[in-house]
Amino acid sequence: MGTMKFALPDELSPQTARELGRACVVGGPDAMPWPTRTDVEGACLIVRRDVEESGNLLVPWCVDGVGHFMLASATLMEREPPYDLLLELARGKVNQLRSQASDWQEGGVQLPPELTDQIRQVSCQLARALTQESAKEASQLAATVLAETCHAAESLVRVYVDQVFRFRHQRTPLLDSDLACGLNRLPNPDGVASAVQTAFNAISVPMTWKQVEPAESQFNWRATDEIVAWAEDQGLRVSAGPLIDLAPDQLPDWLGLWERDLHGLADFMCHYVEAAVRRYRGRIRYWQLTAASNWTSALSLGEDELLWINVRVAEAARHVDPSLEVVVGICQPWGDYMAREDRNQSPFLFADTLIRAGLNLAALDLEWVMAVEPRGSYCRDLLEASRLLDLYALLGVPLQVTLGYPSAAGPDPGSAQGCQVAAGRWRGGFTPGDQADWTEAMAALALCKPFVRGVRWVHLDDAGPHWAPHCGLIDGSGEVRPGLERLRQLRQLHLR
Repeated sequence: MGTMKFALPDELSPQTARELGRACVVGGPDAMPWPTRTDVEGACLIVRRDVEESGNLLVPWCVDGVGHFMLASATLMEREPPYDLLLELARGKVNQLRSQASDWQEGGVQLPPELTDQIRQVSCQLARALTQESAKEASQLAATVLAETCHAAESLVRVYVDQVFRFRHQRTPLLDSDLACGLNRLPNPDGVASAVQTAFNAISVPMTWKQVEPAESQFNWRATDEIVAWAEDQGLRVSAGPLIDLAPDQLPDWLGLWERDLHGLADFMCHYVEAAVRRYRGRIRYWQLTAASNWTSALSLGEDELLWINVRVAEAARHVDPSLEVVVGICQPWGDYMAREDRNQSPFLFADTLIRAGLNLAALDLEWVMAVEPRGSYCRDLLEASRLLDLYALLGVPLQVTLGYPSAAGPDPGSAQGCQVAAGRWRGGFTPGDQADWTEAMAALALCKPFVRGVRWVHLDDAGPHWAPHCGLIDGSGEVRPGLERLRQLRQLHLR
């Protein structure tokens, strides 16, 4: 059994101590988690896994002024003496910062002198921390290095985003990328409708199977008809989906009667997809067919069966209209769920397998709904987010990013059963201002990448049907949150 030990700081905040149970070891070419068992014994974090190989520790950690993020060490070998946790997190972040800065500079990004100096300083501070004779002083200095490196990493990403946009605008004054939102009900009143029209150049109509076909073969298209007609009247590009969201509470209740009948389930799914595509043929060409199929445990389906179902529904859609642009969705693209579940395929390999099956995808949707569990991802910083996009770009298909971050903590009665705000945080936590800052930063990062076809906000209105708690850009009482204005400004600067 592979075991690593990490000495913890003398004082831990209650939240940090609670979150240590999420720690895991990651490795492999896609840097995905291995199933990991964690224990805290005294002042030592112990991680165990069945694989006896070197790897990187991934642990949730609170950095003052930055947030509560998943942070990674550099590659570590197994050994008997414990590592100092803060030293290894600082070493990992400094290594990540220096490597990314070097890569981007080779690609033509020019760093301002103050950022270059900041990177040099954290490197020197890390060296001092590593050579301290006192373990306590080394750990304290490492905490300072970690915080300063996280700030430098954010500055680096923002410099990169600004320069990539500037370079792309030299060729194209305004980009053709989509900036969309999931329109889960008609915008109301007129002022909100106007704000939506100016913030977005596209609309995504969810068409959630559970709502459209609440009883077998009984379809209710009224709400989707209204949304599609409204978007067309506003001159907005219209996409649809996900049609088959395989999260357990997003499927029709009646489908449970067919739980162990794979072919029967596939037939029902194909029947629904064909009905939707046929109804809007000629009006909608861009369809996200599935979501969360890499993560779900619904209907007792295994990984190979879920892959097969994705292929079947894509074939069904193209049987109705061969010209369709087809998208499939990946949730938890960092593979958070793999730390506690034994899976054969990481989300990256799941997507790769689908692409190799010949689906001819128009895009792969990566679901970045952070600080929401169990379906969402634990919070990551901008540098980790950029690295993830570059990883999935290796698959050779365009990417679409679905964004979401809560603007409040606590229960959301309208969200999916079991979903809650609890998986790290950005900056100070969960306020409309924090949501707006996160929205602006993540949307700009995604849109600047040439291989990202578009960005979609998970849902517009917390009063309409939604699964992600408090993630709407309009709250349940109709109040517009500042994130909507940030997206409007982003569109005005960069998009048609």
